[in-house]
Amino acid sequence: MSKEQTPHKLPAPCIIDSGTIVNKEDMKRLLNDLCHVHYIHSIDKQFHSEGKGWILEVFNHPSQSTLIANGNLYINIQSFDYMQLSQSLEQETCFDLIQDNRRLRLIPIVNSKPEQVSVKNIDAATIEAMVTEVLAARWDVQIDDEDF
Repeated sequence: MSKEQTPHKLPAPCIIDSGTIVNKEDMKRLLNDLCHVHYIHSIDKQFHSEGKGWILEVFNHPSQSTLIANGNLYINIQSFDYMQLSQSLEQETCFDLIQDNRRLRLIPIVNSKPEQVSVKNIDAATIEAMVTEVLAARWDVQIDDEDF
């Protein structure tokens, strides 16, 4: 086939407010923006459990588990076949992670007052990572100042 005869490439998918996401990196990118969620777990369309929690990690690993315990969510996108993006009757965005007959629905909890989020809702590892990042940035500035 010559260059003039090469087939036209289709554009990448564009999903706005609803649709099915099968690309694992797209799923990860969407879930990374979520923080505090209401989750509903169902199997065979039967309610299994629900709760509220903080998404602490979204990762892509072939052998690690998705874990939900103690108000913390560690989501491995490899645990799911695809994600369905939709809106509930209350106009809430729903992220449905689906694997066979299992559905994990995540509904973001949006605080109307951002100041309501308190440090007690953030785990020690997250606080430690934030402090380490701030200290490293400060040390970088001090090193840069010493070079001049």
